[in-house]
Amino acid sequence: MLFVYYPKCSTCRKAKKWLEENNLEFQEKDIVEDNPTVEELKEWYQKSDLPLKRFFNTSGMKYRELKLKDKLPEMSEDEQLELLATDGMLVKRPVIVTDDAVLTGFRQKEWEEKLL
Repeated sequence: MLFVYYPKCSTCRKAKKWLEENNLEFQEKDIVEDNPTVEELKEWYQKSDLPLKRFFNTSGMKYRELKLKDKLPEMSEDEQLELLATDGMLVKRPVIVTDDAVLTGFRQKEWEEKLL
């Protein structure tokens, strides 16, 4: 399982602690030092059954700075994926990637259902 996170994010730290407490093995990927590629994002998106907007960190400063709330509806999926790949701070985190699921954000109930 791949755990994509931002070390300074309190939600990510909480999620990591939850994974460790539940003895789940995972590989870590720092979203800022090692931003996901367009290919990775596309694969995760297709595997997730989530709307692409769920992959955006809509509460982040970068999202607001770029006025993406207004721009995203006009952009194609490929353009949105390209944009996500430019800056890890645009990506909703943490992201969990397993063989058959992709979860964005840390919602403990959802993680319990999908990962335990």
